[in-house]
Amino acid sequence: MDFGKLALAQAKKLHGKISVISKIKLENKNDLAIAYTPGVAEVSKQIAQNPKLARTLTIKGSSVAIVSDGSAVLGLGDIGPEAALPVMEGKALLFKEFAGIDAYPIVLNTKDPDEIVKVIKAISPGFAGINLEDISAPRCFEIEERLQDIGIPVFHDDQHGTAIVIYAALINSLKVVNKKMSEVKIVISGAGAAGIATAKFLKPKHLVLIDSRGPIHKGRSDHNIYKQQVTHLPHYQDCATLAEAFGGADVFIGLSGKGILSEKEIGFMAKSPIIFALSNPTPEILPIDAKKSGAAVVATGRSDFPNQINNVLVFPGIFRGALDMGSKKITDSMKIKAAETLSSMVTNPTDNRILPVPLEKDVASRIAKAVKSN
Repeated sequence: MDFGKLALAQAKKLHGKISVISKIKLENKNDLAIAYTPGVAEVSKQIAQNPKLARTLTIKGSSVAIVSDGSAVLGLGDIGPEAALPVMEGKALLFKEFAGIDAYPIVLNTKDPDEIVKVIKAISPGFAGINLEDISAPRCFEIEERLQDIGIPVFHDDQHGTAIVIYAALINSLKVVNKKMSEVKIVISGAGAAGIATAKFLKPKHLVLIDSRGPIHKGRSDHNIYKQQVTHLPHYQDCATLAEAFGGADVFIGLSGKGILSEKEIGFMAKSPIIFALSNPTPEILPIDAKKSGAAVVATGRSDFPNQINNVLVFPGIFRGALDMGSKKITDSMKIKAAETLSSMVTNPTDNRILPVPLEKDVASRIAKAVKSN
């Protein structure tokens, strides 16, 4: 089935995937007077006296801005703000469908971190949360860091949503192969937003991060400060060659590009390796080839293979929980709780089922409940 052609036909017919729907009916003058002038003035006066009331008297309390500059979209790269809009619309649809959150796609015609930070701060009074999306590294790290004090959660899903779902999948994959996180070596291919965030989130015995030039190590002088931070993690293993990086590795996490992993690299790995080949639309290695090379568990980012690792399993629920709490930030403990809750939804993991499927709609509510109880 050609999903691209179907999506294009749908877009032409519907002019987008989302719309604003009124919660009230305007059938007479009284309805109009209550919804707008003069009645609305009383609501505004109450909020003017106590701005916190905006959370309960307006849409603010259940609204999220999905902000992107279109510089790192899916597998498409830097395609610009207009071309990013369909993806942001899709994200808004998922927020509404899975968590009842009104999310608004906002695409910005700038890549300047200062301008992006300024715009988000300026629009933040109208939202209870900000979801940063498809902003390229390393700018995405700086932008998110500079927005942590604006009084509402700012969450870069490409970083943290990915890391949370990977952690949940890894918890269950390790159960399948009877290994422990504290005993394994992990190789992450891809040192962008998702790769660096995942490297910081996981706590294995050893970890190696690889970019397009090979293993990242302290002897290299060509990497940015965020890659340098990873090399100073207590569990980081300095490796100069790919053979050394893959030697004895228990887990490969691909967040890079198609064809990166081959039978040769898997041959360097430990017995019963776990392979997460998450590049879309073409993974680092196809599941059938990974299995032939000895992989015990294989996951991808695609829905047409077993074990899809998809951020939709996390971001609706974690935002729902944070918004219900009136939280100012999404903390590391909330992320860990979300991952542990997600993994617990598969009680008896197997090599072909390590996570719930994205369409299991109780996933978001269970994660939200766990986040709120944290």
